Amino acid sequence: MSKIIRLTVFLSLCISFLSCNKKDTNDDKMIFHYNESSGITSLDPAFASGQAAIWPCNLLYNGLVDLDDSLHVVPAIAKSWEISDNGLIYTFHLRTDVRFHNTDYITFSAGRHVTAQDFVYSFNRIVDPEVASPGSWIFQKVERDAKGKSSFIALNDSTLQIRLSEIQPPFLGVLAMKYCSVVPHEAVEKFGKDFARHPVGTGPFQMKMWEEGVKLVLRKNPNYFEFDEKGLRLPYLDAVAITFIVDKQSVFMEFMKGSLDFMSGIEACYKDALLTKQGELQTRYSDDIKLLTSPYLNTEYIGFLLKDDGSDNPLLKKEVRQALNYGFDRHKMMRYLRNNIGYAGTSGFVPKGMPSFNEERVAGYDYNPQKAAALLAQAGYPNGKGLPPITISVSASYLDLCQYIQHELSQIGVTVKLDVEQAAQQRQMMRSYRLPAFRGSWICDYPDAENYLSLFYSKNLQPTGSNYTHYVNPKFDKLFEKSQTILDDDLRNDYYTQLDSMLMEDAPVMLLYYDKAIRFVRKNVEGMEPGPTNMLDLRRVRIKK
Repeated sequence: MSKIIRLTVFLSLCISFLSCNKKDTNDDKMIFHYNESSGITSLDPAFASGQAAIWPCNLLYNGLVDLDDSLHVVPAIAKSWEISDNGLIYTFHLRTDVRFHNTDYITFSAGRHVTAQDFVYSFNRIVDPEVASPGSWIFQKVERDAKGKSSFIALNDSTLQIRLSEIQPPFLGVLAMKYCSVVPHEAVEKFGKDFARHPVGTGPFQMKMWEEGVKLVLRKNPNYFEFDEKGLRLPYLDAVAITFIVDKQSVFMEFMKGSLDFMSGIEACYKDALLTKQGELQTRYSDDIKLLTSPYLNTEYIGFLLKDDGSDNPLLKKEVRQALNYGFDRHKMMRYLRNNIGYAGTSGFVPKGMPSFNEERVAGYDYNPQKAAALLAQAGYPNGKGLPPITISVSASYLDLCQYIQHELSQIGVTVKLDVEQAAQQRQMMRSYRLPAFRGSWICDYPDAENYLSLFYSKNLQPTGSNYTHYVNPKFDKLFEKSQTILDDDLRNDYYTQLDSMLMEDAPVMLLYYDKAIRFVRKNVEGMEPGPTNMLDLRRVRIKK
């Protein structure tokens, strides 16, 4: 069957689904449309890494707990829990009214309720080396028996116990990550690796159809377990339709036409059309569009690969990395390229909004070309002479920022080459340590600075961890491990500022900025306010006709 015919059939099916009412019309349906330019490769929560995958997984799945907009841990499938006095035993009491989806490709005739054993199965998948989940590191401190079996224990159908081998202060928040979503063994066993394209969860929406690179359609879960304050079952929306337009200018045009209900973030191709230099919405759009912002726990950076492969890599010299950090003006970059949406990254890797953030105690890098020149000379490259070109891998979305850095660093004698990659391909190469330098971002998964600092812990090296820079420092490791034995938040945050200062001295990354969540939303859409993790939560979203 030709691609055109397949696309026609698919769109006909979409129209048929979205028109499934007596009037054969969509007019009385609330269908939410958004675009994902990065594409989606998997809807298996075991691989929910990166915003493109996390957002739809948040619509499809639930875990034991969740985070509210104040970063407090709140109940989800677990209605309550207790933690032992020594901080090692977590006991969760589950709701008994949560059921897995019935879909076109798997049906549970009597309704399949979630039990504690389903969480045991789901968590064991995460730590299974054969599954190779990028989230396996989150359960590193779960107790194991002599045979290596993790201590995820179903005490009965509605009681789950997790035993840790050592204290893990942010453990409850960790369990809010999408990796920790519950899945039914029947679906995973039926589809194997293809479960990534046949998701079955408990979330407010369930899979309807997916044509790769064209559209993903999720429909309302009629049996979702949550209700609003008036007793109405959530979600309010009837369906979610996700397109995969790569070109950002085209996405902007679709939004302006009303074909999309919201856009997240700011792109160079439309930032000046929508925003003033002060970061406010242009008044001519105020009748049709709302601008919603909030602090966003996301650090944007350029990472340096510190793995010594025997080549003459100048980035292995700390002085070179420090010089690059001093070599560009972040405040100017934010003003002209981001319309001041975000904050210049002049402190540590831990972003504004985290309790341990302290720009007075953690000295990062501001623009200082004189220091940059002195450090290059100290490294053996006076005025950049003899310094090989530095290649930075970047996706098209961040090309303007990297071009700015390229120009700025050229003023101190540093030649930068930009290698533009598709975002998914870049992530794969980053995880396999094939990029000497790369544009990266780290979004808060749980409300503790350990989430950021763990990227530089040597036991989190790939393929199972998230140490993409291959940073190895025994002193850092020792202090990091000590911080994770401390339950007192203030004392633990003191350790975090010491760790962040150590990172800035070693400079395995070049900070760009700390982000703000920004959403452009059609005026008829309600309930789209972003939170500090910028999670896409559509449970309470309505579209006014």
